[in-house]
Amino acid sequence: MLDIHPTPPLVALVLGLLLILPFLLIPQLKGWTKQSSLLPRLAQLWRWRRQSSEIVSLRMYPIKSCRGFEVQSTILKEHGLDLDRRWMLVDASTREFLTIRQIPDMTRIGTGLSADGTELVVTIPSKSTSADKPAVNTVRIPSHPSPEWLDANTVVAPVKIWDNDTDGYIYGDAVNAPFSEFMGRPVALVYKGPTPRVLKGNGDPKVLGRVQSTGFPDVFPILIASEASLAELNTRLRRVDVDPITVERFRPNIIVRGETPWVEDSWKTVRIRSSSKKGGLNDGISKKKANHAPIDLDIVARCARCQVPNVNPDTAAKHKKQPWDMLVSYRRVDEGIKYKPCFGMLAAPRSEGPVEVGMKLEVLEETNQHRYITGF
Repeated sequence: MLDIHPTPPLVALVLGLLLILPFLLIPQLKGWTKQSSLLPRLAQLWRWRRQSSEIVSLRMYPIKSCRGFEVQSTILKEHGLDLDRRWMLVDASTREFLTIRQIPDMTRIGTGLSADGTELVVTIPSKSTSADKPAVNTVRIPSHPSPEWLDANTVVAPVKIWDNDTDGYIYGDAVNAPFSEFMGRPVALVYKGPTPRVLKGNGDPKVLGRVQSTGFPDVFPILIASEASLAELNTRLRRVDVDPITVERFRPNIIVRGETPWVEDSWKTVRIRSSSKKGGLNDGISKKKANHAPIDLDIVARCARCQVPNVNPDTAAKHKKQPWDMLVSYRRVDEGIKYKPCFGMLAAPRSEGPVEVGMKLEVLEETNQHRYITGF
């Protein structure tokens, strides 16, 4: 009769690892050279697997500082998500940009797309008390205006965003009037002009290694945020009797699920690729998207925050303290900008391609050398 003994836990663990190791290694073996050391590669592979996350939301804000919207899929371009921050509002006289910082009410201006995607539909609350006027004014403009349309309906002129002089297509009175009425001052809507707005600071060509431009974001094309980090922040806010806030307060473009709060602080290079998982959120990804080459992004800096997140995007009411005070208490983590807290990571895409909710975001490289360089 056979003498059968239970398998010791350690032996079972080793056998399990031996069984799954080939499945972990096969996707990464193709690019390895004969000279590569196995142990460092295994360590790197473990970090990738540990920090692989899923995109749970894509958000774009077509008009800077106005309300944005979520999409299931879009195109990630080198200047950012397809329609993100392609427009902004400027003072009609000085042509300097206007934001929630000075005018919190701007968050009540809504944006969306027509059913066929050809028009940007902007909804502007009306301040008129007349019974025969609608409560909301609607402005419709081409979402991807052609050069011919722009020539016929706008004028190219210098505009200013931060200390950066660039140019924009200035819309006419018919478009601008509802904005001016709502904001109580003459303003103009501007579409990004033909002159490239080259990245500065951490995105300066001497730092980034290439010349890259963007539209009207503050500094960089893409902002990535983690649900895990937001959840940790909300836990702290509850302790001081402050209601949880939504990620919209931080106006990110790509939101990942995340597992551990704040691990994104060390990201240096990330990759977006289609998920091979069956039955996931991305079942609707077209074959074309699923077969598209992965998109790599350089994580150029942590995002240093101002007090815009204190503004409730639904009401435009600004909290006197939170979440700013809480973030300041423990998220001043960047030596390059010591007096501002950080939330989210700023990125510059290396290439372009389709992105969709459910795709994977993998961390390819990490660093402990992130240091914010001021520059707009």
